[in-house]
Amino acid sequence: QVQVEESGGGLVQAGDSVMLSCVVSGRRTFDKYAMGWFRQVPGKEREERECVATINYSGDTTYYTDSVKGRFTISRDNAKNTVYLQMNNLKPEDTAVYYCNAAAEGRFYWGQGTQVTVSS
Repeated sequence: QVQVEESGGGLVQAGDSVMLSCVVSGRRTFDKYAMGWFRQVPGKEREERECVATINYSGDTTYYTDSVKGRFTISRDNAKNTVYLQMNNLKPEDTAVYYCNAAAEGRFYWGQGTQVTVSS
């Protein structure tokens, strides 16, 4: 069984910074997972979650959606089974539930999500 657990988030003001963390446990070693952060806003379905950032197995390849480039940084520590999302200069439009995703061998595992609310 694979478990994905996010932490971090909360209520912050525009311009603030927040770091999200995600720990993965299961039968595979962590470096077998490609990792990603997604977000879902109210009124959107699960299938409409936006891919915010991804990182490959070794951490040397990343992807960011345009709206967060230059503000968010995804990283991973394979020794700690953890992926991070450092979010700087937050904007009200970043308000969402943020989900961590682990992908391996064609299967996808999701965490329960963590709320990030950015007030103006």
